[in-house]
Amino acid sequence: DAVFEVTDTRYLANKVIGHYGRVAMGTLKTGDELKLSVNSDTRNDTANNHSATHLLHEALRQVLGEHVQQKGSLVEAERLRFDFSHFQAVSAEQMAEIESLVNRAIRSNYDVSTRIMDLDEARAAGAAALFGEKYEEQVRVVQMGDFSLELCGGTHVSRTGDIGLFKLLSETGVAAGVRRIEAITGSSAVAWVQSRLGILDALSERFKLPADSLEERLARLNRSNRDLENQVRQLQAQLAAAGQGADPSASAPEINGVRMMVSRQDGIDAKGMRTLIDQLRDKFERAVLLIGSVTDGKVLFIAATKGEISSVHAGQLIRDISAVVGGKGGGRPDLAQGGGVEVDAIDNALELGIKTITAKLKESG
Repeated sequence: DAVFEVTDTRYLANKVIGHYGRVAMGTLKTGDELKLSVNSDTRNDTANNHSATHLLHEALRQVLGEHVQQKGSLVEAERLRFDFSHFQAVSAEQMAEIESLVNRAIRSNYDVSTRIMDLDEARAAGAAALFGEKYEEQVRVVQMGDFSLELCGGTHVSRTGDIGLFKLLSETGVAAGVRRIEAITGSSAVAWVQSRLGILDALSERFKLPADSLEERLARLNRSNRDLENQVRQLQAQLAAAGQGADPSASAPEINGVRMMVSRQDGIDAKGMRTLIDQLRDKFERAVLLIGSVTDGKVLFIAATKGEISSVHAGQLIRDISAVVGGKGGGRPDLAQGGGVEVDAIDNALELGIKTITAKLKESG
């Protein structure tokens, strides 16, 4: 008359295991007798991932070195996570080799056996153990052919071939000297491969090319796109410079021998603004230049100086005016950039820039 769904189990004390979960139907009271059953699909998927961590551990030691030790793991029906000691990121080539070793062990279909042994006997046989873990005098040893031998009390497959397929997903650092690998096995790995192949087939159809030609075509398109973006930035900068007149110094006031140019040029991105500031700076002997732009709903600023001008620090100027538009910025004394998100405040920020530059240049005189 009642169903209790177990969602977690925890070791309490004195070899007592606590079962945690929720009453999904009916009610429970002390003294009720319950029939225990295990979800076979969940158990099998979990066993796949658990056995794969043993194969992964040995593959890591073979590829990276004997210094590799398990520092933690998470085994679920959907995925596995394995933390291990290593002093640097694992390269793509090493990742591929590790994945190949694990899948080779899976295809070898090693028998997975368990036996109870004395702890000293197990260690003498070379069984891997968790560093710092407290073990009883009698331990359970899990062996996978001649590939893996570890102390373990968990659920495993009968043969490594039951795992089916092993696929590495990511490798990251989690602490000093500790790396983390995430992976999937079995039906989850097959679904992942099918999904990626589906994407590849869709791209192949879109570009009307065989899959093995896509990388070269996409590389060419990427180069072409970068070239076009550079051309657009050059044209934007040229148009903006042309808008200043043939001789920008004619509209740039001079303060103590330094020209000041402050301009708003909407629609130019950060790279385009750098191109523009370089073009304008070439037209002056000594100058302070400040450009603002509203692009894609954001405010961008860039400031530069030309000649020996110690009174105006471009980085500090950008920090001050970026604060007006709810942002931040900074940079070198002669070149800096920043911005913010308060588009309506850009003119106020540029006005502050004019006042700041004017005051600094007058002070230097």
